[in-house]
Amino acid sequence: MMQMLAAGGLPLLTDGARVADANNPRGYCEWAPIKSLSRTPEVIEAAEGKAIKVISSLLPALSSQYEYKVIFMCRPLEEIVASQDKMLERLGKEVPSVSKESVVGAFQRHLDHVRAWLAKQPNMGVLYIPYSSLLETPKEVAHSVCRFLENLLDTEAMARQVDTLLYRERVVTNSRAS
Repeated sequence: MMQMLAAGGLPLLTDGARVADANNPRGYCEWAPIKSLSRTPEVIEAAEGKAIKVISSLLPALSSQYEYKVIFMCRPLEEIVASQDKMLERLGKEVPSVSKESVVGAFQRHLDHVRAWLAKQPNMGVLYIPYSSLLETPKEVAHSVCRFLENLLDTEAMARQVDTLLYRERVVTNSRAS
């Protein structure tokens, strides 16, 4: 999504510290100072007018003095866990021996809490995008993002950023998406 937003013409707030690698060949589009958001909420001021990646656990640390448009990517949790495990393997790190079901359950409880919290925030608009929809209909998703952001972005350029070859950790499941 960050690649799409940039291609569409929306400036990103990133630092380039995490460069592209085998786990994410197109790069991470992250900004390290955002990790301190819960301790230093004023760091968000640097993102005004820009797109910034914020992990779900940090969303409640966003200052209520601003208005936000949150694009929340929803991917099946089993795929997220499989992707994270594969990334650890590629990095030569040990994959935790915790059962996948317990990790998925913990993620689901966290996401349920975050969704409930987001629904109560008068200063936050949220667009939930199923990962499968992005892969199957990138042009339609690009148009829905533009409507949500109330911004005339280049939807054709946005849609061209979707690369289904990078969808590597597929898990067939009946569970809810993140």
